[in-house]
Amino acid sequence: MPKNKGKGGKNRRRGKNENDIMKRELIYKEPGQEYAQVIKMLGNGRLNANCFDGKPRLCHIRGKLRKKVWINTGDIILIGLRDYQDDKADVILKYNPDEARNLKACGQLPENAKLNEGGDDLDEGGVEFGA
Repeated sequence: MPKNKGKGGKNRRRGKNENDIMKRELIYKEPGQEYAQVIKMLGNGRLNANCFDGKPRLCHIRGKLRKKVWINTGDIILIGLRDYQDDKADVILKYNPDEARNLKACGQLPENAKLNEGGDDLDEGGVEFGA
């Protein structure tokens, strides 16, 4: 029987993710771009995001980020605005929590922006348990 080399299916994508260790340069917004916070994931590569210019937008995750960068509710993202549709945008980049904190410290994000620190796993959802 031939030996299984493990190249079929999704196995080629499951290699070592060594780029997580490497720090990347912080990317700021340019004209035609805006920072946003994810409100709700809709599926099919789409999400609802609340932009920091005050408008909610329907965003489309571009192909380079699909299935490679996982976006969750509460994440800070960089979106590209559309000239012809103001209520829709395209996700360009997802910031990790360290980068989001640096953006807030630099004054790029408003002070009232709640950052998802990732430590909410122990939250009981406002439920008090009797002793």
